[in-house]
Amino acid sequence: MPNPSRSDRLEPPTTGGVAWPAWPLPLAAGLLPMVATLVAYPLSVRLGLVELCNPFVDGCTSISRAARHGLPNHLFRALLLPAAVLQGLSWMLCAAWLRGLGVAPTHKLRALPWLGLAAAAFLVLYGTFLGTEGSAYRWMRRYGVVVYFGSTCIAMLIVSGAAQGVVPQARGVVRALYALCIALPLLGLVNTLAPLFDASAATIDALQNSTEWWGGLVFTLFFLAIAWLCRATRFEVRTSSGTAGLAHREITTRSLSIATDAMTDDVPSRPI
Repeated sequence: MPNPSRSDRLEPPTTGGVAWPAWPLPLAAGLLPMVATLVAYPLSVRLGLVELCNPFVDGCTSISRAARHGLPNHLFRALLLPAAVLQGLSWMLCAAWLRGLGVAPTHKLRALPWLGLAAAAFLVLYGTFLGTEGSAYRWMRRYGVVVYFGSTCIAMLIVSGAAQGVVPQARGVVRALYALCIALPLLGLVNTLAPLFDASAATIDALQNSTEWWGGLVFTLFFLAIAWLCRATRFEVRTSSGTAGLAHREITTRSLSIATDAMTDDVPSRPI
């Protein structure tokens, strides 16, 4: 009896469904926070809430301070909260995308959707209480940022490591993922150790603000790179009558439950 090919083993009977490219999801997940910041900061400057400078270099204000009050706060949160949901969904799709590329379902890959959900939840926590007063609210904002940055950084490392060698047509982009993964912890280290420097309080504050802006840019670039890789590998979400699936190139990689299966064990495909 002939041995079926990998695509024959994974591809279920076609039902005339519609395949949607998956790359716009991580693209929107990366662009929305950047757009939110680009809207909030100039508006805060115009309203006299913060001073005008190049925050990446001068560090005159933090992202949070630029979107803390008034209309800038409302616009920033209106864009950031849906971005958090999109980022969580993007990490879940990353697990399915990597599985479709043939990456083994390791413990790290199964943890990826959970890390993504944790990052999204704490980004929602941060955005929800941005602009509120009180020690309890400040605590929730602070730890929302810390857990979001930490969970996202670990998820970035997992995706970068898993993508190494399985996307031969985009080795340069995969190497860029690694570079971003290295840059982010270095920025966090500088931000954490800044109070130990022999410098004035204003200089330390400016340094911490600057690293925050660069960290946000790293997150945006990473999601844009993932969107590029999904497009390069023709990763798609396929819908049909009563079922939904994920397609990679010409291979349908089980059903949408593969994103959930990545959290647990490698189980056979099942209808939704």
